[in-house]
Amino acid sequence: MTVRRTVRWIHTIVVAALLAAGSLASLAADYPSQTVKVVVPFAAGGGVDVVARIIVPPLSASLGQSIVIENRGGAGGALGASAVAQAAADGYTLLLGTGSTHGTNSSVYAKLSYDPARDFAPIALVTSSPLVLVANPTVPAKTAKELITLAKSKPDELAFGSYGTGSINHLAAELLNSMAGIQTNHVPYRGSAPMMTDLIGGRIQFAFDGVATSLGYIQGGKVNMLGISGTKRSPIHPDEPTISESAVPGFDATVWFGLFAPAGTPKAVVDMLNSKLNAVLTNPVVKAGLLRLGLEPAGGGSDVLAAKVRSEMQKWAKLVREKNIRIEQ
Repeated sequence: MTVRRTVRWIHTIVVAALLAAGSLASLAADYPSQTVKVVVPFAAGGGVDVVARIIVPPLSASLGQSIVIENRGGAGGALGASAVAQAAADGYTLLLGTGSTHGTNSSVYAKLSYDPARDFAPIALVTSSPLVLVANPTVPAKTAKELITLAKSKPDELAFGSYGTGSINHLAAELLNSMAGIQTNHVPYRGSAPMMTDLIGGRIQFAFDGVATSLGYIQGGKVNMLGISGTKRSPIHPDEPTISESAVPGFDATVWFGLFAPAGTPKAVVDMLNSKLNAVLTNPVVKAGLLRLGLEPAGGGSDVLAAKVRSEMQKWAKLVREKNIRIEQ
């Protein structure tokens, strides 16, 4: 390559970079100038969908632009997450991600068409919530500590349910097995409702379930609550100790949701969405709606969500390797 051709090539690259930077700056200045789409990577009517429908209307009003929700369920949220990862990085396609899409899937699924850390720009952590440890009333254990003692006295005899292999409550129970030094058997179901039906019927002995979905069963005496899976007590069950404080120090398994954009989305757009979403999460109506579901509004900078993704991926990867949990598509 001659010197002249080299100079021309460098000039072309520089001009292209400047044009791209100008285009991104213009995009950020005009944002949002068209309808924004939030992909919910699970079916309509589920917990993630309900959260989206709580936060989207006030976020839309704050942005002064329509926001539509698109449900793209399948493969533990991986199908919807993959679609957003491949979308244009312009802030008009967002993802309401979860601890599955950005925590456990990268370890549990043998093949994943996206990288939870590399392919997304974190915007803000939306909510965080513990699970509750519940047991059939005939199980002679009223606390997490008593359940662990029972499991140690009857290795391989107790069974726990989950929403399916690799789900957060499956991994929470396996984390309890690992940290408490017990061995109990996994029985997967297709969601909370069939799992709780079998728990109430005594076909399994215990399970981790959502704070809101288990509340009616607990209040009705159909299951006993033994503990909270997070590091702090739930506002819905303020008198119930965490498993960490009562039985297994350091135990922590939470359900969380975060808003993401495709990697490469202009920082100005991410910052604007972060600011607007944080304001939405302080709205009393939004806070009340989330707390009714047992979910605590989170918020904070985009770095908070980025750190959450990194820590969750590391934690669950270690457990998945230890327990040899794998889903082959």
